[in-house]
Amino acid sequence: MAVTRIKLCGFTRATDVRAAVELGVDLIGLNLARGPRKIGLDQAAALAREIPPGVTAVALFVDADEETILTALSATRCTVVQLHGRESPELAERLARRVPVIRAASISSRADLEALRGYPADALLLDAAVPGQHGGTGTTWDLGLLAGVDLGRPIYLAGGLGPANVAAVVAAASPFGVDAASGVESTPGRKDPAKMSAFVHAVRGTISSSGDPALENPTEIP
Repeated sequence: MAVTRIKLCGFTRATDVRAAVELGVDLIGLNLARGPRKIGLDQAAALAREIPPGVTAVALFVDADEETILTALSATRCTVVQLHGRESPELAERLARRVPVIRAASISSRADLEALRGYPADALLLDAAVPGQHGGTGTTWDLGLLAGVDLGRPIYLAGGLGPANVAAVVAAASPFGVDAASGVESTPGRKDPAKMSAFVHAVRGTISSSGDPALENPTEIP
């Protein structure tokens, strides 16, 4: 039985990062792309310094080129890349030779899921499809689309997850991990300590039933 990983994204304040670390969050996402949670390299580097060994710092990008991504990784010392745009499989493959890659995708149909098959990523993050937005939408999607689908990669589920519904999602879908941004915030980019705590406790009170021993080694994938 594998314990569900917890990934929280869109941090902009050191106090929030420290609170997430104290709660035992597994991955912390820093948005270097766009939107109300976007931060610059200097701020991302400062926040990454608050993330201790054992907690993974993830840098989020949308349609950035390879040089931009590698420069950001060097500046921030983030150790995982999350791709949210139309990045080519070739770019992902080159990046994956250096760091683990999480491929984020907006899902509204089985076709969206099938389009991910074979993409060279270490894990997939499945989010709601909202035009013009890349993550942190606060919108749910039909998890029933996953029924009978095996994409050959560990899956993080996102999209409208919060303390009130995440336990049910974990129990129903048995994902490798869950991801939240807006669901644990007071305003965009400002985390709510009580919501983060409730979210973590809701997830930790459930166990993923994936039963795949390969998913239990935290050194293998993000």
